[in-house]
Amino acid sequence: MDYASTFTRAQVGLNAPTVTVEALVTAGLPQILIVGLPEASVRESKDRVRAAIANSGLAALSRKATVNLAPADLPKQGSRYDLAIAMTLIAAANHWPSERLQRYEFIGEVALDGSLRDSGGALPAALASADTGRTLILPIACRQEAALAPHDHIRLADSLAEVCSHVRGEQDLPQPTAAPPCTTIAPTYLDDIHGQAMAKRALVIAAAGAHNILFTGPPGTGKTMLASRLSGLLPPMETSAALTVASIRSISRHDFNLSHFGQRPFRSPHHTASAVSLVGGGNPPQPGEISLAHEGVLFLDELPEYARSVLEALREPLESGLVTISRATHQVSFPARFQLIAAMNPCPCGYFGDSSGRCQCTVDRIERYRARVSGPLMDRIDLHVIVPPLTGEQLGEIRAGSPETQHITVAQIAQARAIMEARTGKPNAWLSTTETTRFCHLDKADKERLSLATDRLNLSVRAYFKILKVARTIADLAGSTTIATAHLNEAIGYRGAIQP
Repeated sequence: MDYASTFTRAQVGLNAPTVTVEALVTAGLPQILIVGLPEASVRESKDRVRAAIANSGLAALSRKATVNLAPADLPKQGSRYDLAIAMTLIAAANHWPSERLQRYEFIGEVALDGSLRDSGGALPAALASADTGRTLILPIACRQEAALAPHDHIRLADSLAEVCSHVRGEQDLPQPTAAPPCTTIAPTYLDDIHGQAMAKRALVIAAAGAHNILFTGPPGTGKTMLASRLSGLLPPMETSAALTVASIRSISRHDFNLSHFGQRPFRSPHHTASAVSLVGGGNPPQPGEISLAHEGVLFLDELPEYARSVLEALREPLESGLVTISRATHQVSFPARFQLIAAMNPCPCGYFGDSSGRCQCTVDRIERYRARVSGPLMDRIDLHVIVPPLTGEQLGEIRAGSPETQHITVAQIAQARAIMEARTGKPNAWLSTTETTRFCHLDKADKERLSLATDRLNLSVRAYFKILKVARTIADLAGSTTIATAHLNEAIGYRGAIQP
């Protein structure tokens, strides 16, 4: 009876808990039994492992082997356990000293020819294993993700045979190379958008305070172009936030690109997207668009065209910055602190209020169209901005975007965000009710003005506090320590532009 054990890591959302892999080789017909709550993809690993061992020039298994994945109550799925299973079987069958594998963690899929493949989720596993004192061995295909983690403890291998040689002390496996500096996206300028001074001003406020924003206007007025500029105005991410964004990408089914590290994500799902694709789900649960947009921008164009159930699923994540997905055997939480920017037409045809009389929509049709977006969701959007059509005279005043103007705008946003971080450690949009009351103080006259506006516009308590937060952001952009009447009036104007 021969025994060996080592370590690997499961994937539970962004967490990577330790899994102990044990192998026991006993007398009996050659076969591999895997226990410890494995799902189908894990049970199939026995065939991949058996072929990989044989094709790597190692002795084929000639006895019965039992593999246990502990803890047994943690569901295991995916091919990430292949390499650890193969190494414990090889160690048990070849009588390696019991402590030899205790210094390692193994993650990766093995191919039938013994080569190693990326099985996803390498970055969260590399971050979780950094303080264990063990060496993590990953497929060389994971080198981009491994470069982002503290990688003194990480080694990369191309095949099962290379891993065995390293563990036996016959060769050294390479470490990941240091991550290159973040590349910047070619700048896109606000001045490239013709006219729309109010909309561009609202976009700057949204970028400074992390506020949600809705653009409403007829087709062709620049709503989509305005939305595409937001991520370029946002301040750079902290390293910890950038690692979280990269980890979400790592566990998703999207390709990982190291050159995008540190860039704020911009996600723009089509209006036919399902609730699962937007919020996340599946079995095992995968992050959706709102988590892939974490610390970045989620753009929903043609907002009323989304299914009502899809939009309603956004309400809780917009408030909490977190989405929890529950299944029979899984409960996973993903971060979803995204900034929503939405666009819609004022009516089904898009030309309501146009002076040419093109709009033939009836009042009932317009009301039904706007009612596709619920009041509670509209209530969670801080800035409601009308984007009107441009006149021929305005179009004649077109000028090219200016890098100098863009630089000044980005610097103003960064300075305002720095004021917020110094005051509360967060953007104004994330302030709690208590923090809003404390840091968004109004004088008596302005309190009466806001109360009157709340009554006239029939606003909720949430909308009342959102106006205060927007006013605080406008004051921060102006470098003012207090909220002046002009700041409050501007904030009320953005809130009262559109009502559901």
